[in-house]
Amino acid sequence: MRRFFTVFSLWTLVLVMGFSSCKVKYSFSGGSIPENMKTVNVQFFENIAPMVYPTLGQNFTEGLKERIRSQSRLSQVNGDADAMFEGVITGYDISPAAVEANSDRAALNRLTITIKVKYTNRLDQTGESNFEQSFTQFREFSGQVQSQEETLNTEIIRLLTEDIYNRAFANW
Repeated sequence: MRRFFTVFSLWTLVLVMGFSSCKVKYSFSGGSIPENMKTVNVQFFENIAPMVYPTLGQNFTEGLKERIRSQSRLSQVNGDADAMFEGVITGYDISPAAVEANSDRAALNRLTITIKVKYTNRLDQTGESNFEQSFTQFREFSGQVQSQEETLNTEIIRLLTEDIYNRAFANW
């Protein structure tokens, strides 16, 4: 019995040593932001969508700034910066997502927001990390939009800023 515990203990020690030497480091708070990148400029995103929610431009711009502030080490500046975000809100739509049985009324509606973003990494001489892309997210809801619109906008902005941040800095 004693020999069993000795062999078991040695085997356990070998396994622990073997696994501890193989490490993989994951980080979701810095992504692949280049070491020499220090500053970022987020321009105001104007709302040019046919249907307008009055504070959407300001809320989205501040949401993107907050995402970058909380998940990176970059300093936000006005004017020239190592990385630049600019763009417009091109879509703000409410459409039926599901119809009630035996009726033409919507049982479920969908609020969709589309943002066109231009990202420029001024430190990348090749321009390979730059992009100009539209991002779309939506949330479904029942009932009247007016009572839920602010909450829905906040949720969609959170999703959009995550997509944009990941596209720019996490290569996703």
